[in-house]
Amino acid sequence: MADLDPTEIVFDWNAVEKVAPLSPKRKLTFFCETLRDGIQSPSVVDPTIEDKMRMVELASALGIHHIDVGLPGAGPRAVEDCVRLVEHIRDLGLPIKPACAARTHPNDIKPVIEIARRTGVVIEVMTFIGSSPIRQYAEGWDVDRLLKMSAEAIDLAVGAGLPCTYVTEDTTRSRPDVLGRLFRNAVEHGAHRLCICDTVGHVTPDGIKNLLRFTRNLLDGMGASHVGIDWHGHNDRGLGVVNTIFAAEYGADRLHGTALGVGERVGNAALDQVLMNLKLLGELEGQDLSLLLEWCETTARACHVPIPYNYPLAGVDAFRTATGVHAAAIIKAEKKGDSWLADRIYSGVPAGMFGKEQAIEIGHYSGESNIVYWLKRRGFEPREELVKAIFAVAKSGDRLLTDEEVHRIIEQHQAATERGAS
Repeated sequence: MADLDPTEIVFDWNAVEKVAPLSPKRKLTFFCETLRDGIQSPSVVDPTIEDKMRMVELASALGIHHIDVGLPGAGPRAVEDCVRLVEHIRDLGLPIKPACAARTHPNDIKPVIEIARRTGVVIEVMTFIGSSPIRQYAEGWDVDRLLKMSAEAIDLAVGAGLPCTYVTEDTTRSRPDVLGRLFRNAVEHGAHRLCICDTVGHVTPDGIKNLLRFTRNLLDGMGASHVGIDWHGHNDRGLGVVNTIFAAEYGADRLHGTALGVGERVGNAALDQVLMNLKLLGELEGQDLSLLLEWCETTARACHVPIPYNYPLAGVDAFRTATGVHAAAIIKAEKKGDSWLADRIYSGVPAGMFGKEQAIEIGHYSGESNIVYWLKRRGFEPREELVKAIFAVAKSGDRLLTDEEVHRIIEQHQAATERGAS
């Protein structure tokens, strides 16, 4: 690409006109919920402490700023895991900052305070309470009770010298008059951030715009423009990732998510996909995401969660093709000696940016160029008879040939050739 401007061969409609710059007045930061909300999924295995430590290291290396290390109020094991993880962050000098989830109840706040004292590390308290009318109805709560519980929890955390984020569960189905009272109460008692939650994956981008505008106007009206706004989204409608990006456009300055989108029901916003997309949008200049794949694979192994074959970036098929037309285009690009071109001709995500590479396989939709490419990449001479032998087997099947099957065809062809020569 030395003599060719990329804009001459890729027209980017994404950059023609943006609705709004991403969080224009604030630095965008990220919050990993994998070790708390993520492992609440009914289908995952709670990772070993060693795996959790590695997941923290990888999140930190990816430039994720904050991580929820658990819910200490859940019991002794949760407390000890939180202690070990906070100590690990402290002892390695990792830049990532620990947080703990807690209900708006002293029994949840006190263990966080104790962990902070034991480790000598400041831990952010993420204190949560249901705010929607449907939740209030189910629990038998009134607004005055919500205000009292919230104030007591925030006072306890702030009084211990810990930063406190006030988390309203099901914010996206909550009434503005109630949210207004809860948010004012939280800020007046010392909460330094408000977390807007799409707890059941209800909201659409229009709802996010309306809700974040309401929240920011309320804070500005209070003279509390210093208070940050978090976005915490779930994926029940399949909008988790796109909603998180819209939340950044509409004013949230800290984005939550989990590796692979693991979480309750159908999961949280997939933070790996959020990071990938923001990188491609040019919002993460200088942020190295080469360990993104390892983070996903480590999470999959530790939580016993298989990565779908078609999962973006981390899926086995993400950069793999056996279609003749697609493969031919990639091969032609490589013949030009241009890896930039080859990585984008049939991919909206450049594999090389994230530590992967394009792969050309052999199957029933392949052309002979696939086979020639496959053989050359593995050090075999692509003789015409061999290419045709593999091509015939591929066309008679209904799926891709495995590497072992192709090697077997090569061995059989070589054996037949030697017999014919003798």
